[in-house]
Amino acid sequence: MALRKFKPVTAGTRWRIGNAYAEVTTNVPEKSLVETKKSTGGRNSSGHLTMRYRGGGHKKKYRVIDFKRHKSGVTATVASIEYDPNRTAFIALLNYADGEKRYILAPQGLQVGATIESGDAVAPEIGNALQLKNMPLGTNVHNIEMQPGQGGKLARSAGSSAQLTNKEDKYAVLKMPSGELRKILINCYATVGVVSNSDHNLQSMGKAGRNRWRGIKPRNRGVAMNPVDHPMGGGEGKASGGQPRSRNGQYSRGLKTRTKGKGSDKLIIQRKNGSKLSTK
Repeated sequence: MALRKFKPVTAGTRWRIGNAYAEVTTNVPEKSLVETKKSTGGRNSSGHLTMRYRGGGHKKKYRVIDFKRHKSGVTATVASIEYDPNRTAFIALLNYADGEKRYILAPQGLQVGATIESGDAVAPEIGNALQLKNMPLGTNVHNIEMQPGQGGKLARSAGSSAQLTNKEDKYAVLKMPSGELRKILINCYATVGVVSNSDHNLQSMGKAGRNRWRGIKPRNRGVAMNPVDHPMGGGEGKASGGQPRSRNGQYSRGLKTRTKGKGSDKLIIQRKNGSKLSTK
């Protein structure tokens, strides 16, 4: 993708680095694949505030994405590459040979007019979805299922992908974007390629107002609060809050938050920090 650096015409554009949207081909979504989306403002079904610093923002509509990719044996043509306000990656509109239309996560390098397919006998090319057992070692994949038929759950954000490093009896070993080595059932589906919009993390908002458009409110520091409001609050002058922690006292450094004895422990070969998971 291409980034656009704005000229400092105003204070808001002085530090702004935005997306040039060179890959995007249209700004009008497919009407049959769009649903209304209600903004919560951080409130749950009881109306109680459960997530702070959220509210306002521009209205958005949800694009229905096909994460399962189980329409096998039918070829599809890429009609357009579109922006999705609900995710960091771009999405691609597919026109299937039988007349159906679906949205998928757009892989990097997918062009309008390209033909892609899902199934067991398809070639491991960009945009095609197939089972891990039918892919060669070293293939970069995204939108990976954790259980067969469940739909893609892993490696769905902009620029992310996992690499197929090994195949065992009924498991495939994937190197995840975090560096973790993990086993996935070999008959799970995944899509070949890297997710589009890889430079998303290099963008700079330029001004606080652009985050307000996204529904994100200003977030104040814990050390600037009173003791009644935060464990790191209080003190005379600019006193530090000691060990950084959350509002409910959970430490941000060194505290292991993974549930002990979790069922998927046996599927993790190596954690992202290089250590092997203890099975005790």
